[in-house]
Amino acid sequence: MDLRIESDVDLTRLNTFGVPARARALVRIGDVRQLRAVVDHPRLGALPKLVLGGGSNLLLSRDPPGVVLKIEIGGLRVLRDDAQATLIEAGAGVAWHELVCWSLEQGLPGLENLALIPGTVGAAPVQNIGAYGMELAERFESLDVVDLTTGRAATLDRATCRFAYRDSVFKHALAGKSVIARVRLRLPKPWRAQLGYAELQRCFERSGVREPSPREVFDAVCAIRRAKLPDPARLGNAGSFFKNPVVNRTIRNEILEEYPEIVSYPLDDGNYKLAAAWMIEACGCKGRSVGAAAVDSRHALVLVNRGGASGAEVLQLAQEVREAVRKRFGIELDLEPVVV
Repeated sequence: MDLRIESDVDLTRLNTFGVPARARALVRIGDVRQLRAVVDHPRLGALPKLVLGGGSNLLLSRDPPGVVLKIEIGGLRVLRDDAQATLIEAGAGVAWHELVCWSLEQGLPGLENLALIPGTVGAAPVQNIGAYGMELAERFESLDVVDLTTGRAATLDRATCRFAYRDSVFKHALAGKSVIARVRLRLPKPWRAQLGYAELQRCFERSGVREPSPREVFDAVCAIRRAKLPDPARLGNAGSFFKNPVVNRTIRNEILEEYPEIVSYPLDDGNYKLAAAWMIEACGCKGRSVGAAAVDSRHALVLVNRGGASGAEVLQLAQEVREAVRKRFGIELDLEPVVV
């Protein structure tokens, strides 16, 4: 199969941070056959490969080596619909929010808590995206991958993907070794509103709505996100830049003794999730800047490009924030985006 190989491509508009970088070679992937053609290509096959979806969970601190694979595999369809659940499938290049909107338009609720998350469907399992009381893993059925060494396709189930908090096998054993082509999600019946997240609860308490519809949950999630998080189309960012650290009860109690006002959430396994945003603010880092990179004034987990920032400036700012939190709380903050 003939591949259209683009040379010296400006990636500024292909990453939501809007930082400058250039790809020596870029190939747009519209189907699995093109992925296999890249693997078999006499020149591209042996090169390092950066898989690029919506560029929303990525920080380019330099020009990526090798070839960039821009995943644009489309398609949305219902595979099965019965009394227990609806099984849907989406191409990896579909925008995640487009999938959420499409499912609601089809009368298939179940993803509304994950509305407005930037990025593509193919990137969602890598990060095990989550928001407002739900994670992708709760709706995941299976996905198709293509091996970047052999070109072989395989289907992976939930257990094989090893989902955890903002984590999956694609960040470890399969990192840089495979490309997600299609994702299947299971939307259970009957639908029940997931309102465990405190802000969602308060939203409906204020409005007096006791049993919100899927559309009302969707609208509430969108409103909360828009109020808290900057729009990448207006202010370059990659959403939450730091993970909320998970600690055991002993460490959490030790921190509580010194900082009783710290925000923490109990987890099912007995551990606790600490609010990284609270710690960053407590360190006085909200609004801190390095060049044109800054900690967002509304949400301390978000680093932003105020215009003309380089990836190196964003990375330096992130390291300064991490060091401030480590010195004060003894906690290491992990980064959410992939750094190249």
